Amino acid sequence: MTIGIIGAGISGLTLAYELQERGVDYHLWEASDRTGGYIGSERATGPDGQHYLRELGPNSLLGDADLLLWLDKLGLTPALTFSKPVSKARFIFRDGQYRQLPSGPPSLLFGTFFSWKTKLAIFRERNNKTKSPEGETLGQFFRRRFSNEIVDYALAPFVAGIYAGDPDQLLVSETFPVLLDYENEYGSVLRGLIKNQSSAGRRQSFSFREGMQMLTDALAARLTNLSLSDPVKRISRTSDGWQIEAQSGTKPVDKLILAVGTDAAARLVAADYPAFADALHAVQYPPMTAVHSVYKRADVRHLLNGFGGLNPKVEDRFAAGHIWSSSIFEGRCPDDEVLITTMVGGQAGAQKAQLADDVLFENVHQELVSSFGITATKPVFRKLTRWKRAIPQYNAQIVTVKQQVEAVEKDDLLVCANWYKGVSLSDRITRARQLAKELSQPSAINKF
Repeated sequence: MTIGIIGAGISGLTLAYELQERGVDYHLWEASDRTGGYIGSERATGPDGQHYLRELGPNSLLGDADLLLWLDKLGLTPALTFSKPVSKARFIFRDGQYRQLPSGPPSLLFGTFFSWKTKLAIFRERNNKTKSPEGETLGQFFRRRFSNEIVDYALAPFVAGIYAGDPDQLLVSETFPVLLDYENEYGSVLRGLIKNQSSAGRRQSFSFREGMQMLTDALAARLTNLSLSDPVKRISRTSDGWQIEAQSGTKPVDKLILAVGTDAAARLVAADYPAFADALHAVQYPPMTAVHSVYKRADVRHLLNGFGGLNPKVEDRFAAGHIWSSSIFEGRCPDDEVLITTMVGGQAGAQKAQLADDVLFENVHQELVSSFGITATKPVFRKLTRWKRAIPQYNAQIVTVKQQVEAVEKDDLLVCANWYKGVSLSDRITRARQLAKELSQPSAINKF
C-alpha cells in the first residue's frame, strides 16, 4: 500500500515520518522549496552586528511527556529550551494599563481584576443547569455560564491570541469541545476542571535553540520520499486509489492525504467533489502581521515579567497583543535588549494587518511606547512578516467542511490539516501520529 501526502507543513511532515517509521510506503509532495508551512525561524542581524531570533509563525509548542519522548526520538532533546517561569504570568490591557490576569483562586477572589459581580457568577457556575444548544458560539457559552466581563476581558483576548478570531463567531463544539463534556458530565465547567486537573498530564511550553523551525527541519531531514518544488497539478480518482499528477510526473497511490490549506485543497478536489470544494472556499482565514521590535533594556521602564499583554477588542487598541519574546525564552536577543513580537490583525483587525510597512511600524512603536514606558524614539531593530491567510476560523462554515471530509473518506481521501480537528501544533502532531497508526494497521486497507 502506498500513501500519498500533499503538503509538507507540520501535519504532512509528521504523518510522513510516522509512516516511514512504521514501514509504510508513502510519497510527500510540497509545492514550495521549503518545508514547515507557517513554521519559520530567522536569525536576523541588527545594525551593529547584534543577532536576533525571530519566529515568523508559531512561537512555541505546548506538550506533555509523550510529546517530549517523541522529540527525543527525533534527536531534538539537546536543542530544547523551556519557557522561563516568569512567562506563566499573562497580562490584559484594562483601565489604561496591562494588568495581570488572575492565575488561581486566591488572585481571583482577592484581586481587583474582575468585579464582585463576575466573581459571584463564577462561584454560582457550579449550579448553572442550562445546556448548550446546537451551534452555540464560545461567546454565548461563556456569557450563559459566567458573565459578559469574562468574555470581554478573558475569553476574547485569549481567543484572538490562539485563533485570531472572534468568540462570537467561533463554535464551542469545534474549538473547546471539552467544555461541553464538562457541562454534560459534571453539570459545571468548574467541576469538570477540578475533577480532571489531577488526571491531566502536565504540559510544558517550549521551543528550540534555533527556533521552531528546528522541528520541521528535523522531520524533513529524515524523510526519504519528499519532493520539494513539486506542485501537484491534478488528482484523479481511479478504480483502486488515486492518480497524482505533479510537476515531476504521475504517480498512483492507494490512499491520498490532503495536508494543505483549504484554498489548495479546494482546487484539487473541485473536479470530483464540487460540494466539498464550495465548503472549503467558505472557510475564513483573517490576515495577520507579526512585527518584531527590539529596544535597549535601559529604555524600557516596564519589567516585562510575563508572557505578554493581550488587547481586548473592547479596548480598541491598534494591535491584538504583544508577546514579550525575550522574557519567555533565552537567546532571542542580547542580554541588554528586549525583543517584543506584536501581532496585528486577526478577525477584529483585518484591515490594520494590511497597512503599509511604515504605518504599521509607527503605530506599533507608539503603542509600545505608551504601554511599556519606552523612552527610545525608535527600536534598534524591527522587521515584520505578513500572513495573508493566518488561521482557519472554526465557525459555522467548518461544520459543513467536517461533513464533507467524512463523506469523502470512503473514497480513500483523508485530511490531516489545521482546518480539521484542531489548529494548534500539538493538535496537528497528535492527529498526524494517530492517523499514521491507523493507516499502518492491516485493517486500514478496507477501513476508509
